[in-house]
Amino acid sequence: MTLDPFYLIVDSASWIERLLPHGLRLVQLRIKDKPTSEIRAQIIQARDLCAQAGATLVINDYWQVAIEEGCTFIHLGQEDLAEADLAAIRRAGCRLGISTHDESELGTALAHRPAYIALGPVFPTTLKQLDWAPQGVARVGEWKKLVGNVPLVAIGGLNVQRANAVLDAGADSAAVSTDVLGHPDPEARTREWVALSRARA
Repeated sequence: MTLDPFYLIVDSASWIERLLPHGLRLVQLRIKDKPTSEIRAQIIQARDLCAQAGATLVINDYWQVAIEEGCTFIHLGQEDLAEADLAAIRRAGCRLGISTHDESELGTALAHRPAYIALGPVFPTTLKQLDWAPQGVARVGEWKKLVGNVPLVAIGGLNVQRANAVLDAGADSAAVSTDVLGHPDPEARTREWVALSRARA
């Protein structure tokens, strides 16, 4: 499969509604520490918005709700990967993206025939506390050689200025959150990313 070079991660469906009109094509809904009923409502809203816009929606972690609500793309971290019913995910026809941070995790991820592999953090990030030091751009190139034809997503501390470096190093897509959601003008920043991604596509 081919991933859009701009991969936005958001924490609510309202962000998706707000930014889809500005050219967003690939978005992950990543919600933490909310009641399941709220998560389900957010997933349904995001699913419908992305379907109407022709955008690809990826659901982080909540694979059971994603399957129940007809979503077709799931992202799992390593801990969630160990606990998830991967057979059920496959039976539902869902594509699966998997986070990796070292070669052991990469081997585990590749064994599950993922739709993409994510590597991070490439740069220091404030989005969440991580046990891994920044990987650096050179690591992106190393990872791309190891994953071969599997699409590679770079994540962690990315912004518009750093995007071309990771894409030139071999990443197929640059995942970003704070650079857009924390920007004074998220719509304008989204348009910058969209312009960059169209130029790379």
